[in-house]
Amino acid sequence: MTTAKTPDTPTATASAASAATRSPRALAWQRRRASAARFWAEYRKHRAGMFGLAALVLFALLALTAPLTVGSDVASVTGAPGRPLQSPSGQFPLGTDQFGRNLLGLVIWGARVSLLVGLLAAVLSVAIGAVIGITAGHFGGWYATVIMRVTDWFLVMPTLVLAIALATVLSRSLGTVILAIGVTTWPTTARLVRAQTLAVESRPYIERAKALGGGHWHIMSRHVLPNVMPLILAQTTLIISSAILAEATLAFLGLGDPTVVSWGGLLQDAREAGAVSSGDWWYLVPPGIAIALVALAFTLCGRAMEAVLNPRLGVAR
Repeated sequence: MTTAKTPDTPTATASAASAATRSPRALAWQRRRASAARFWAEYRKHRAGMFGLAALVLFALLALTAPLTVGSDVASVTGAPGRPLQSPSGQFPLGTDQFGRNLLGLVIWGARVSLLVGLLAAVLSVAIGAVIGITAGHFGGWYATVIMRVTDWFLVMPTLVLAIALATVLSRSLGTVILAIGVTTWPTTARLVRAQTLAVESRPYIERAKALGGGHWHIMSRHVLPNVMPLILAQTTLIISSAILAEATLAFLGLGDPTVVSWGGLLQDAREAGAVSSGDWWYLVPPGIAIALVALAFTLCGRAMEAVLNPRLGVAR
């Protein structure tokens, strides 16, 4: 007796045909979208991470809409709308500075510079650390020995002292601040990425790729980099908070760009105006709280990302 063959359903046939005709690029993008969806689903379970993300979105919106909400002339000294060092009132919710400028507008405008410097300095730092870490872990030998001894030297040297030295020697500008922070905060990333690279390089598929003729660039870019990228992304969010604090410190010490408004610059102006001794707390508290909140938000996001990408860390939700 022969058994009747059940015909495939039109839906199954269409799905099989669609999967067969998809290009490798389309399949790769499909896997990336699925991976991003899984990451977001896990990230949402971390309450602290969601709080940090909400705070960052709020600060980013304030920074992006600052030209519309407070105007580009908020930093003008000649057109200051109030009297010097007015206490908070209905007209000026955060008071005025030593020139009579609206402190609320200055804090909102300063978010643009502080966030920009923090992001660019963190990207520069992580890029340097990732390149050094991947190459040291891949090549090994005398190159790794030399480059890691240089990394150890940067690790034992005080980061702030090196940044102050660079900012003092070079011209006072935002580019100098970004460079000073970026080239002094990469060693931690380099050591973490090197350790992860050594773990990836010991896997069997790396040996197979080398046996099939894969060169150094192919191994590092196609096999090592995708595996260390989650670590790099998590490290970036953590370094941004440190970079924002470093920018505020340099500006507070008078080593920032005097032509732009930043949170650290506002603190430096308050110190020069004698706000501490005269009790003008509204000149000091708002920029200080803004720096603390942004640094905390990036730290919370970074810890949540670490917990999602490496659940063995056991970070609390």
